[in-house]
Amino acid sequence: MSGNHTSQYQCSFCKRIIDVHDQYDMPIYDPQTGFAICKNCIREVNHFLDQHEAEGAKAQHSDFASQLDEILEKNKPHIIKDYLDQYIVNQDRAKKVLAVAVYNHYKRMKYGYENEDGTEIEKSNVIMLGPSGCGKTALLSHLSKLLDIPFAVTDASSLTEAGFVGADVEVAVRNLYYAADKDIERAEHGIIYLDEFDKIARKSGANNSITADPGHEGVQQALLKMLEGSVVEFTSRGQRKHPEAPTIKVDTTNILFIVGGAFVGIDEIIGKRLQKNGSSIGFGAEVERKDEKPKYDELIHQVRPEDLMQYGIIPEIIGRLPIICTLETLDEDALLRILTEPKNAPVKQYEKLLAMDNVKLQFEEGALRAVARKAIERKTGARSLKGIIEDVMLDIMFDIPKSKEPRTVIIKPECITEGAKPEVVHRDAE
Repeated sequence: MSGNHTSQYQCSFCKRIIDVHDQYDMPIYDPQTGFAICKNCIREVNHFLDQHEAEGAKAQHSDFASQLDEILEKNKPHIIKDYLDQYIVNQDRAKKVLAVAVYNHYKRMKYGYENEDGTEIEKSNVIMLGPSGCGKTALLSHLSKLLDIPFAVTDASSLTEAGFVGADVEVAVRNLYYAADKDIERAEHGIIYLDEFDKIARKSGANNSITADPGHEGVQQALLKMLEGSVVEFTSRGQRKHPEAPTIKVDTTNILFIVGGAFVGIDEIIGKRLQKNGSSIGFGAEVERKDEKPKYDELIHQVRPEDLMQYGIIPEIIGRLPIICTLETLDEDALLRILTEPKNAPVKQYEKLLAMDNVKLQFEEGALRAVARKAIERKTGARSLKGIIEDVMLDIMFDIPKSKEPRTVIIKPECITEGAKPEVVHRDAE
């Protein structure tokens, strides 16, 4: 059917005789069988397919939109905070900030579905700062269990610019896609938490290094596109993209981003700024140096965007993280409460484990305080509490199953401080 001469063929669909000037008049033609489809039929089929896809997407949208009222009702800020209170000790301010950010995220979705007046409610992406072991990841993991939308945690320190060894930034979106059970619509309204975010700060920021900075600023630039809202394309299995591999596209415009990190040393940056501005809180007086913990807590709550820039986060990223959420250090009393109060408290876990062997576990308060003090010495916060108890309990848990007699195990302070063996007391069967 090439050339300028005209030929006539019959379309196998509409049965019309078509004057064919070139291949576009009859795009599908098999000379052996005479099977042919004209351009009008192809246009019509294409139109029906587009219409069908649009209706399907609309139905999916309305289905998701119809769930939002119920989701909003179940996730009001005070309900979210009450739930987090069952698992996380202290950090009331951080719980409120997160509860409001999540609730507003749902409201923003609802507004987007119901209003077309041109007003746009911007995303309330959150940046969380707090020392190691203060509960950042724990807060988010419990929050994810409560929520009805997909939630995925990605370690930002493993991300690199494309071309460097490591994972591309698309990994964060792919993790969310799998958390949404491969439902793109749900993934596009989910929450991504980037942990260890401070690890991708520019080295030229706080520590003023003159060495090359592979990946760090590049990763921030790549993340910026995702935070602003872009279509992220990735392969389902995570292999490198190539023309033959089918890709999945996810729009990040409505994904809420929460980033968190310890930001070690940012308190010094805040202190210097406050001192320069003539504030009473700073690093001037020697007397203050003796009491470092409260000083950190006083300083961290006064963090400003310019401090994060000084630390090495690029200004454009800070502009996309309007909500700053700060967490305090955990003192001995707070760690003591973490050991015993939450639903999943370490002491409760060990009590349940031993009860299955007909053994009662008793911790003397002095022993619990010794555990808390050890965690503070290690500067690891709440994350090391279970490990400290595990060290003490190992031999007991090994020996206990040898007998089925009812016993009581008593953990005294010297078990923690000096490595003494816990006391095992036989008791009468109940």
